[in-house]
Amino acid sequence: MSELNLKGKTVLVTGGGGFLGSHLVELLKKEKLGKLIVPRSADLDLRKEKTNKELFKDVDVVIHLAANVGGIGYNQEHPAELFYDNLLMGVHAMHEAYKAGVKKFVALGTICAYPKYTPVPFSEEDLWNGYPEETNAPYGLAKKMQLVQSQAYRDQYGFNSIFLLPTNLYGPGDNFDPNSSHVIPALIRKFVEAKKAKAEEVVVWGTGAPTREFLYVEDAARGILLATKRYDKPEPVNLGSSFEISIAELSHLIGDIVGFQGKIRFDVTKPDGQPRRKIDTSRAREELGFVSEVKFEEGLKKTVEWYEKK
Repeated sequence: MSELNLKGKTVLVTGGGGFLGSHLVELLKKEKLGKLIVPRSADLDLRKEKTNKELFKDVDVVIHLAANVGGIGYNQEHPAELFYDNLLMGVHAMHEAYKAGVKKFVALGTICAYPKYTPVPFSEEDLWNGYPEETNAPYGLAKKMQLVQSQAYRDQYGFNSIFLLPTNLYGPGDNFDPNSSHVIPALIRKFVEAKKAKAEEVVVWGTGAPTREFLYVEDAARGILLATKRYDKPEPVNLGSSFEISIAELSHLIGDIVGFQGKIRFDVTKPDGQPRRKIDTSRAREELGFVSEVKFEEGLKKTVEWYEKK
């Protein structure tokens, strides 16, 4: 397995100040890079072509993590923004990186790009066999266009761009804002606040029946770094843990870790989202040598501890 040596290289990480990006940046700092560039969204609008033209000069590797992203409620309230922002950020970033002569571009997709009723476990070959779950579709399809662009630029220009599909991430530093957080941070916050308030119950969206696969953020960062070094093919690659848990089981587990003593009630008037999510991780294992290391309950405890110390 040939490997890209990052020593002395200039690496740019969009979204490097975010949840996943901050963990990846810490790994990259150990790689003896020539230069590590982490632009901040407060200073640069990646949706604008002009911004991207100036950003990628003299850069060897781009890892594009920047995204406008949230949970089911956020997706329902901001579908147009999610489509527009993520499409433009991806299209401009890759195009300008190609024009600037970047040697490698790593694009991150999302599990939301898969069809609503994908056979479980989700194989990369099934990515185009149906429409995404409705609440995720604008975000998922905008991100999936990066795969189309990546393969098209490889075909026409010989541009070395790869596309990764991480499953749901969690861990210390996650977004716990109730207006935009994903399921694990949202539930942790609910249970911690309920415990403090000595509430009798916690209300969880949906039926509790859907399942999800979760990948600890440090594992995800390691997988991205391995792909950056080892993968140079047009086919997408799933990054996951091969662990599946129902929302009901997850809710009870978080409640137990937090020490919540009350009842859990499922609000069936709220959407469930995709029925099941569990991905086939064999390509990542074979091509990258990547296998997740952090056990789910261990990672969950670390995440709860981090939030409680905030």
